[in-house]
Amino acid sequence: MRYGFVIDQDRCIGCHACTVACKEEHQVPVGVFRTWVKYIEKGEFPHTSRHFGVMRCNHCDSAPCSTICPTNALYRRSDGIIDFDNQRCIGCKSCMQACPYDALYIDPNTNTAAKCNFCAHRVERNLEPACVIVCPTQAILSGDLDDPQSIVSRTVATRKTSVRKPHKGTDPKLYYVEIEGDLLEPTRLSTQDGYLFAERRGSRPGSGQFDPRLTREVYDVAHPAPWGWKIAAYLWAKSIAAGVMLVAVLLSGRASGLIGTVVAPLVALGALVVTGALLIFDLKRPDRFYYLLTKPNFRSWLVIGAYILMAYGALCVVWLAYGLFADSVPGWVIALTALLAPASACYSAFLFAQAQGRDLWQSPFLFWHLLVQAFIAGAAVWLVASLYLGSRRAWHSLVLLWFFLVLGLAMALVDSVMPHISQDAKLSMDSMVRGHLRTRFWGLAVGAGMALPVLLISLAWSSPTAILSAGIRGTAAVLALAGIWWFEDVWIRAGQSVPLS
Repeated sequence: MRYGFVIDQDRCIGCHACTVACKEEHQVPVGVFRTWVKYIEKGEFPHTSRHFGVMRCNHCDSAPCSTICPTNALYRRSDGIIDFDNQRCIGCKSCMQACPYDALYIDPNTNTAAKCNFCAHRVERNLEPACVIVCPTQAILSGDLDDPQSIVSRTVATRKTSVRKPHKGTDPKLYYVEIEGDLLEPTRLSTQDGYLFAERRGSRPGSGQFDPRLTREVYDVAHPAPWGWKIAAYLWAKSIAAGVMLVAVLLSGRASGLIGTVVAPLVALGALVVTGALLIFDLKRPDRFYYLLTKPNFRSWLVIGAYILMAYGALCVVWLAYGLFADSVPGWVIALTALLAPASACYSAFLFAQAQGRDLWQSPFLFWHLLVQAFIAGAAVWLVASLYLGSRRAWHSLVLLWFFLVLGLAMALVDSVMPHISQDAKLSMDSMVRGHLRTRFWGLAVGAGMALPVLLISLAWSSPTAILSAGIRGTAAVLALAGIWWFEDVWIRAGQSVPLS
């Protein structure tokens, strides 16, 4: 049994009865929607046409939202409905990033995610969903797609139907009949800042400019970006936490010296605390953060990452204990750190890959970006500590910082011109290198955060005085750390700049 929808857009009159019925049935708050109707217009006056598209959850057979959900709050029932348990939700918003169809939202009353659940409570009583009952033109059909006698199965078999974004491999069970193709591809649309009787909220730069000659989006609901500065800050703090210990492993087989044995693990532990605090602070239900441990979904990289960070934190404590009480760190601790430090830095690449709605984040370069950024952060922290403590390690960390800054700069430049996996990924990258984020990307992330520190370090090697050289090196280290923050901030913004619906 696989329940699904068929929407005959040739019958739809754009009356919003389905939206109203859904809101009433589920007491959906004002400002958010489980079902909504999108309007577009084509042509120029007087030769124009208006088209409607009913948007909602696609109840995918391979639902990415249920895979990424860290607490199994989203799950696939035996009848194929993707249902939701808000008693398990921690409000991480990762499901909103995983869904390619913008079907999920945060309920302002419960601070948990929500979406269309096929009116599962009605289906269990052999009733049709509320939207099906109220549609005045019978444009919305529902039923069992595995039953050859059902109306939805017969419609799919006998009429030409379309689904949204089949290339995503989600196997959606929402089929459209006679839908205008531009409604299925939001990046084709020309957008505007307001509508006839309303202002546009949550507009997304990079989704196109208004042009009356093109297909125009004339009505839609707000879809604000779920993730913001806290996620960028979490990536920044995590790069420091992992990087200082990567450099500790790299610079010495036994990590001798005050910085390697004491300062580095202390900084790593402090950065891990900040990382965890940012993750919890970003949750809509921070009181439930421990559900990651008590109700884990081990398919989600949010859960896997949490366990990696805990193991890495415990290892940093062991390293610190040896540094404080034994003056040296045994080889087995160094070997485990060499495994867990890069895992802590780079597991986020797999988490972002599970966010299937955001094509930019599917980049194969992301893993290596995170690893290089960790080395940059670690070398920068080591350089600052070495300058402050007068350590002989200053020269080693300076060379490492210069090398990984050059490598990171080359990767950023190559990534900006490489072919992309999709048009959405290209548009996201364009927003970074040529669009509204270009100043942040070229001026801050690349210019001030990578190119300028490389130049300063090169100048420091030829500085005539030690004091001047130390000041230049310290400035380069601080700029390198800031550059990681600027890069992550731009990356997060750009990934969410392209509309999903």
